[in-house]
Amino acid sequence: MVGPQSPDNPTVSVVLTTYNRKEMLERALRSVKGQSYPVEEIIVCDDGSTDGTQRELVPRFPDVTWIRQENKGVASARNHAIRTARGSWIALLDSDDEWKQEKLERQISLIASNPDSKACHTDEEWIRNGNQTILPQFMDKSPQSLFSRSLRRCLICPSSALIHSEVFSEIGLFDESFSVCEDYDFWLRLLLWTEPVLVHEKLVIKHGGHSDQLSTSTWGMDRFRVQSMEKLLNNPNLPEKMQAEVWKTLTEKCKILENGFAKRKKTAEAQKYGHKKESYLSLLNQVKETVR
Repeated sequence: MVGPQSPDNPTVSVVLTTYNRKEMLERALRSVKGQSYPVEEIIVCDDGSTDGTQRELVPRFPDVTWIRQENKGVASARNHAIRTARGSWIALLDSDDEWKQEKLERQISLIASNPDSKACHTDEEWIRNGNQTILPQFMDKSPQSLFSRSLRRCLICPSSALIHSEVFSEIGLFDESFSVCEDYDFWLRLLLWTEPVLVHEKLVIKHGGHSDQLSTSTWGMDRFRVQSMEKLLNNPNLPEKMQAEVWKTLTEKCKILENGFAKRKKTAEAQKYGHKKESYLSLLNQVKETVR
């Protein structure tokens, strides 16, 4: 049961999604159960697993709220669980990741000292094929120019995010038309609406290198980033002064996709992104001429 909600007693609903990852999901759930800050609601949305996930894990985690749906993708599963959640704060966790024991405690403490904050994230540790990986410098999560830097790469890790329930009412849920990069799309909308506070500690362990990892199994992820940025151009929260930054990044991404499709001898797709590139480059040049 979720206890009474108050500023001094923020209730946290933990939302996990999974598809055929019962071993990894068990590790993730144990990291939630081991949190130093009490978790009052854990929701797992099983996106149509066929590996016996619920048959094996429900008896081991009887206090977890289990939801099952036909396979519709991570965005749909995450949204289903978020709609079910009753806590004032929603903590996301991917089934292949895990939390360190103090993760939620550190976030709740930071939020308490920043009472106007509506979102909080942390730094993370990366493990790839069992080996610790040094994060590239571009993954810096500091708030300085975070929106501009997030246009190029997804800098907020879903498994690190603690989000007030109000946020979803204001900016919407995850876009279910995205098979990948749904988090990239969501963070851009979030950053236009509010600035998340950051716990400068590696409190999430991200495990990579496995075969079903969407970021490695899907070619041309910039296609979805382009789709998201084009949608962003119609977002009423996008300041006019930031349009040029979006056009610039769109030009860069479309050029990458044009070259990528050309190498794969996919002429129609290459031409499509070549035309987009020229269109956004033209808009950028018009801005430069205006400034002159």
